[in-house]
Amino acid sequence: MTALQFRTNNFMEKLNTVWHEKALWAYIVIVLGHFSEHVIQIYQIYILGWLPKEAGGILGLWFPWLAESEILHIAYNGAMWIGILLLWKGVQGQSRTFWKWALIFQTWHLFEHVILMYQFVAKDYWFGGARQTSIGEIFFPRPELHFMYNFIVFVPLMIACFLYFRNLQKQNS
Repeated sequence: MTALQFRTNNFMEKLNTVWHEKALWAYIVIVLGHFSEHVIQIYQIYILGWLPKEAGGILGLWFPWLAESEILHIAYNGAMWIGILLLWKGVQGQSRTFWKWALIFQTWHLFEHVILMYQFVAKDYWFGGARQTSIGEIFFPRPELHFMYNFIVFVPLMIACFLYFRNLQKQNS
């Protein structure tokens, strides 16, 4: 075993044991931040009456090129997928079932963003679109679709975290 393999194994073991609770809290903050962006975007469209192109959440208003280029989306969704995998081993019991569903839904969501990123970079627009179009966009407008995708990942993640922390509290009582 090389020194790098030893350090990686040691890091992963600590991440899913002694550091797991803090790592999970950090991950929750990131997930809540991103989900809030989608809630704000839907608010901008349906409550404030903005056009979907104008409604970019908070980050999309400050850095519109990030939202338009797909960089922000694929970076976040890739990081979220990796986070689910990195923290997988430490999520046990009932919470594991919900964690697994979050991984399945996030895998699809990431796949959709890979498709969008490919189209953005290659300028090879699918489904007859004038811009990058995901599979789900055939059926739903992009803001609503990505709100839904984030919602169906967010809910099982939060249930898994609730069950995890409840079990941790029982163990510490």
